Amino acid sequence: MYRICKITSHPVVDFAAEELKKYLRMMMPRCGEIEIVYDPKTTEGFRLGLMSDFGLDTSEAEDIFLDDILHVDTDAEGGIIAGSNYRSILQAVYRYLMQNGCRWLYPGVDGEYIPINDIKPTKYHKMADTRVRAQCNEGAESQTSVLETIDFSPKMGLNSYMIEFDNPKVYYGRYYDHPNNEWNREPEPVSDEQVLQWKRQCEVEIAKRGLIFNDMGHGWTADPFGLDSTEGWAAVEDAQIPEESKDFVAMMNGVRALYKGVALNTNFCMSNPKARSIVAKAIADYAESSHNVDFLHVWLADSNSNHCECEECRKKIPSDWYVMLLNELDAILTERGLPTRIVYIVYYDTAWAPTTEKLNNPSRFSMLMAAITRSYTSTPEMVADASGLTTFNLNHNVFPKDLGAYLAYGEEWQKSCPAPRLAYEYHFWWHQYCDIGGIQFARRIYEDNKAYRKAGYQGIIQDGSQRSFWPNGFAFWVYGETLFDADRSFEDLVEDYFSHAYGEHWQEIVAYLTKIGELFDVNYLEMEHRSNKDFTDPAHAVTLRTIPAFVEEMEPKLKEWTYSRYRVQTVSMRLLRYHAWYCKALSEAFAIRADGDVEGGKEAYVNFYREFGRYEAEIERYFDQYLAFSAFNRGMFRKQESKPVATEQL
Repeated sequence: MYRICKITSHPVVDFAAEELKKYLRMMMPRCGEIEIVYDPKTTEGFRLGLMSDFGLDTSEAEDIFLDDILHVDTDAEGGIIAGSNYRSILQAVYRYLMQNGCRWLYPGVDGEYIPINDIKPTKYHKMADTRVRAQCNEGAESQTSVLETIDFSPKMGLNSYMIEFDNPKVYYGRYYDHPNNEWNREPEPVSDEQVLQWKRQCEVEIAKRGLIFNDMGHGWTADPFGLDSTEGWAAVEDAQIPEESKDFVAMMNGVRALYKGVALNTNFCMSNPKARSIVAKAIADYAESSHNVDFLHVWLADSNSNHCECEECRKKIPSDWYVMLLNELDAILTERGLPTRIVYIVYYDTAWAPTTEKLNNPSRFSMLMAAITRSYTSTPEMVADASGLTTFNLNHNVFPKDLGAYLAYGEEWQKSCPAPRLAYEYHFWWHQYCDIGGIQFARRIYEDNKAYRKAGYQGIIQDGSQRSFWPNGFAFWVYGETLFDADRSFEDLVEDYFSHAYGEHWQEIVAYLTKIGELFDVNYLEMEHRSNKDFTDPAHAVTLRTIPAFVEEMEPKLKEWTYSRYRVQTVSMRLLRYHAWYCKALSEAFAIRADGDVEGGKEAYVNFYREFGRYEAEIERYFDQYLAFSAFNRGMFRKQESKPVATEQL
């Protein structure tokens, strides 16, 4: 009889023991009950604890809280499963199970590949190659999808999770209101109070797994002044500014008003000491009431070219005023004895480093590089290119298009505000939909992960949908695996994922999806290599029209291969059958648009997503209907914009 012994007492260890028990019983369904006990002195059975409990060396970790070391030394009856911190113990459990054949290919029970076999002796020791491995909520999210993603994160080797906004109702509204599928699904609006409750539930699930919790981001420039940012980027006609806050709102074109009617996008008059004090105190109050937050993100308003133009604010660039705010916040946190780590962001207008100010207490801070305007069709050499640096021009800047230039801006920040460097990435935002087959996109993530590490970045937070598993979860698998173990080859990752997801037919599936990606052409869908920045391309229309016939050749095989002894392989094949229809209809719409027929392309595109939306409920765990069909609006119907416009706004 197997026995699991907790050497140390902690809620995350309790959860790790339960997870080990669950999957051992699934792998060996005739092994009988597995007892879980607390026994710090035992030398038998599975022993779960900190590496220090077993006298194991952790000196390779620079920061025992942030660095995850996993240590496994077991035989056929049990042994040591340990980690450098409590979170690492849980991750060591999952790595042990992976060494014994388990895989988690998608969130949820249908995404599990759990073989039936006896456990084998296992020796494994590894410190994660990247310190911060995270995802941030975006897109259209249901509470089910968020909870499943949190549960999925440590199984994928991620160790952190971020929830953007004090109340992320805007992301929940994009799902429950069904704005891109109103023809097929009745809106189910949720209240502010319900979403706030759900956020707290998510925080509990994050803590249960010991994940590093990153919180907030945008909103600090609005909510402290009584401006409600809960509705996100929706413009509010005739929005009112509280009388006591009118002097604090950023002035543009001689007027203090909400930027294009959007509170979330509105900056404040940062040269005003009282305004800075209000914001700094609001952030400190939040930190004091939220001890579960490990990294608190302090970002300015969203959008760009929206900073205050008053005479006083013009005396410094926004980044200087930003650093003054950060220093004032640090002073309050220090006075209150709060250890909260603060993350500042290099994003749009704050890409330009401060010219007169510097951080007084750099040890409290981390730098977040958010290269939102970078190219996603290539991974350049991650070398800071100072030739791309330009002089700041208030509200009239041209933003970098490649990572080399962004790195140069980051290096300038490090001179006055030295801090550990993190990247905030957008692969799983709308860019993931630009590689229809997904293989090339996964390779981009593979190369980008390695490049950021080479450039000295200690981690990545992915801004993206909680349902980024279309047509499968390979890209997300690559993201987690290569952050954890940078030595894995792309070819090894392909075989590992696809052989478990599709069984004996995996190589044919890889070839099929690779060809699909080539025919659609990610460069065409990203619109980066054409001067007109739209989807007009008559030559490519010819290629697009070959896609339906190519897919139809594969469809009988997909149907034949659908049902497997493993549920996850059945799900994978069923997703490919939905994806086949997606490819055929999408290629037809793009072919019309590529010929220059804007109205015809629009009609075909709208008709397609209305029809495809009939099946949203069946595939919503894997496919984000809202985000997917918002992705191409910028080129299907209009010139490229900095963010996609939802189809309900057309």
